[in-house]
This record gives sequence, structure tokens and C-alpha cells, in this order.
Amino acid sequence: MPDSSKLHTLDSQLNLTERDQKVIWHPYTQMKNALPHIPIVRGEGVYVFDEDGKRYIDAVSSWWVNIHGHSHPYIAQRVAEQLNVLEHVIFAGFTHEPAVLLAERLLPILPGKQDKVFYTDNGSTAVEVALKMCLQYWDNKGTPKAKILAFKNAYHGDTFGAMSVSGRSIFTDAFNSLLFDVEFIDLPNENNISHLISHISNLKDTACFIFEPLILGSGGMLMYEAKYLDQLLSACKDAAILTIADEVMTGFGRTGTYFACEKLTNKPDIICLSKGLTGGTMPLGVTTCTKEIFEAFLSDDKLKTLYHGHSFTANPIACVASLASLDILLKSETLQNIKRVEAKHAVFLEEIKTHPKVKAIRQTGTIIAIEWETDNETSYLSNLRNLLYSYFLNKGIILRPLGNIIYILPPYVISDEDLDYIYAAIKSALEEV
Repeated sequence: MPDSSKLHTLDSQLNLTERDQKVIWHPYTQMKNALPHIPIVRGEGVYVFDEDGKRYIDAVSSWWVNIHGHSHPYIAQRVAEQLNVLEHVIFAGFTHEPAVLLAERLLPILPGKQDKVFYTDNGSTAVEVALKMCLQYWDNKGTPKAKILAFKNAYHGDTFGAMSVSGRSIFTDAFNSLLFDVEFIDLPNENNISHLISHISNLKDTACFIFEPLILGSGGMLMYEAKYLDQLLSACKDAAILTIADEVMTGFGRTGTYFACEKLTNKPDIICLSKGLTGGTMPLGVTTCTKEIFEAFLSDDKLKTLYHGHSFTANPIACVASLASLDILLKSETLQNIKRVEAKHAVFLEEIKTHPKVKAIRQTGTIIAIEWETDNETSYLSNLRNLLYSYFLNKGIILRPLGNIIYILPPYVISDEDLDYIYAAIKSALEEV
């Protein structure tokens, strides 16, 4: 029997925030001096509502996952129906229609010649699988390669493989001595592209190049041009280096097309997906690959098997949520909304780009980022970050700055009125903060 003296008891006198503080450890949070966490009790469209009834515009799509709005009735209906049919089954030795149907519908709309789907739980695990596929591909072919190429300031997740291919930062400081060695290169531009191509052509024993296409998200919404990435992918192909597109954040419409890699002539060998995959309803990760990569694992030798799996691999409920989200994504109205948000952002960019406090402003698709001018503190830990975060919360807007960088990355159903309200709040912050 549990020790009753150690049990946390429900105190009816405490609100949800106070109860949270007793039992919860939150992500990316120094719990000693953290502000009280806001208790959200329901969501509807682009809004979430707290315990006191205050409404917030979710302008960052709840960490970039929500693409169709909260509590979407169609997704909710499909999930509810699936719960009464099959909630889960082991995916080793068994299969089910939601997983097969999702793969059948997803592969044809992905850029390039993606041929197989491997299911996992989230973006980090999708990246882990991609890295393992590449490293073992060369091992299975009898030509082992151990080096990996990635961008400086990249972010690919918080598991150890994903951390290793991410830029070294405060997120990785405590673990740097345990991460495997990766070669990091600068984002390509007109000044360095020739040097980067030459460098890649001379690389030896490099298994793969992993990249966030067009936008480095957590690195500060750093954006670069497709034409230069295209040239890097061409150089990798010539040097027999496999390529991994981490479309965890950019996938499902964020860059103005369904997938960022649609804007490339050279397509990746592997694509990682998560976040918007289920419409933000629940966790699911996908790693897709070409036929060539898959066939390198086909063998009578059991040691050439990809030994990777998760308890909830291809969860039927998550697959059905993804199918429902795809139904909505592929409607003409959704693409119209994506283009509408993109156009609104472009107008706002022109309105504030010359403001003295705007150090830089950049946009790709439905994502716009404003870099605040500061004296010296520009890191993730900048005090300006907390000031801005609180400023917007007070106005009923969830904008979670990356240091001195504010970005808007909303669900596609956001109205023009709500966008205008967010823009006006940012203009006010530029004058007041």
C-alpha cells in the first residue's frame, strides 16, 4: 500500500495554478523563479481560455503544432469514432487501416520519391530514426560512414541524437561532452555558397546532411533562400551524402506550400514530420524514405534490420487525427487561408521594417519574425524576452519570444481582425517596451 502521508491530495481551496505548482515540472522552465503557469481550461479556434474566462489568441499555434484551430469538430468527431473501434495495437507483427491509409495518402503529396513511412512519437524521435537510417544504410552497404553535416544554430530536438545534430546552445550545455561529433556549416547565401559547395565536394566518410528547409525555427526563425539550399543538396548528391529534411516545423503549409521542399529542385532522401501532422491534436511522428534507402535494409542477415520502435508506434487514434487533418489541409479554403495570412504578414512587414527598434524582420509563408534592437543581450535568456512575453499576455496574445525575436506563426483559420490586433499590439510594444 502507498504511504498515505506522501500522497498529494486534492485541495478544493486551491486553484489549478496552485495545484500545478505542487506537482508539475514544466519544460524549458527554471522552476525556482517561474511565473505562475496560466491554467487553460478549453480551446476554440485560434483561442484558448483560462480558468477565469480570459481569452488568449494562440499566435504561436501552441509550439507550432496547431494548424486548423483548437478543438476542431471534424477532427474531434473522427477521433471519437476511432476510440470506439480500436485505441491501440502493437505495430510489430500487426497493422491496421488508419496507419496504412495515412501512409497511402501522405507519400504521394510529399516532395520527391518518398516510398516508405516509419512511424514514431514526435519530432525528436522522427529525427533519431532518420539519423539511424542513414548511418545504418552505409553500414549495410558495406561502406560505413560516421560523419554528419548540419547547420550552425540548427535545432532538431531534445533526444541525444537530435541534440547532437543541433547547434550547441544552452539547451545542450550540460550534455556537450556526451554528444557525438557533428560538422556544422553556415547557412548558405550568395557570398559563401561557392565555398560551401567546394567544402562538401571534399568531404570524406560523411553519411548525411540534415537540415531545416528554409527556416531554422528555434535558432531564431533564421531564413535562407531555396536556391542556395538546392545547390547544397546537389553537392551532397554528387558527394554520395544522404540528405534529411527536418520538416517537423515547416511541413503542412507553414512556408506557403504544403512542404518547404516543394520549393526545391533537388529533393531529400528522407523527410521528418510531426507537429502539424495531427493538426496539433496529439503526438505522432513520421520518417519517410526513398525506395533505395529502404532496400538497403532488406536482407537475410537479421543484423541489417532497423531495430527501432516505440510502444505507441502508429497509434490508430493519432493516425485518424492525421487523416482528418489532411482532409482539412487539402481543401481549397485552407490553401486560400494560408495565402491570406502570408499576404497580411507581407503588408505588416513593410509597415514596420524601418522602425528604429526593428533590427531585422523576415518572412517565409505564414511565419514572420521581428528581431528587436537591443544593447547587448540578444540570447534566449535576454530579459527583453520576459518583458515582451508578459506584455503580450496582458493583451490576451500568446507570443513566446526567442530571446529578442518575436514571431507570429498562427493557425491558418485566424481572422484578419485577430491578425490586425496582433500587429497593433506589436506596434505598441515597439513604442512602449
